[in-house]
Amino acid sequence: VLLSMSQPARAAPATVRESDEQLIARVVAGEREAFDLLYDRYLKRVYSFVHRRMGNRADAEEVVQEIFFSSFSSLASFRGESSFASWILGIARRSVANRYRKDSAPTIPLETDDNAWARNAGTAESPDTPLDHYEYLERIAQIDQDVQHTLSHEQRKLFRLHHLEHRSIAEIATHLGKSQNAVKSKLYRTRKLLLDS
Repeated sequence: VLLSMSQPARAAPATVRESDEQLIARVVAGEREAFDLLYDRYLKRVYSFVHRRMGNRADAEEVVQEIFFSSFSSLASFRGESSFASWILGIARRSVANRYRKDSAPTIPLETDDNAWARNAGTAESPDTPLDHYEYLERIAQIDQDVQHTLSHEQRKLFRLHHLEHRSIAEIATHLGKSQNAVKSKLYRTRKLLLDS
């Protein structure tokens, strides 16, 4: 049984700290205690990730338990192509998205005019679902992270001018003192870097 969020994490023994990979190998070999160490190591981080996206402590705690149960059940499929932190946060991201899908079942408002809902569906007046909002924020966060870690200062500036400030190629070329072809070429390489990251 996994620990509840209210219980303090167990203190790690005063030995050399094992890597995630070593602990995973021990879990796959059947050592439950090794998973407890991984759980203690990542509980706070996963909970913080989920709580920021859900905002409700009870729901966040429930989803965190699902995440660790899912990760324990599928740990043998962890291939080490990315870090364990990335892998478990990927499970967390999917778990939160699934929770929003469950919570966003379509509803029809109680109105006297039966066609009012149909008229408003798909228009700017109809609100996004919580899942749409969550996925939008996730995409923005991922793009921002990619921009900060992948692009040079000049590429970030080009990205900002063209994609965020909506300046034309001609305006950017004038602003930077470059030819329009040079700006187009640099923007192309910038977009390619972001798509490949």
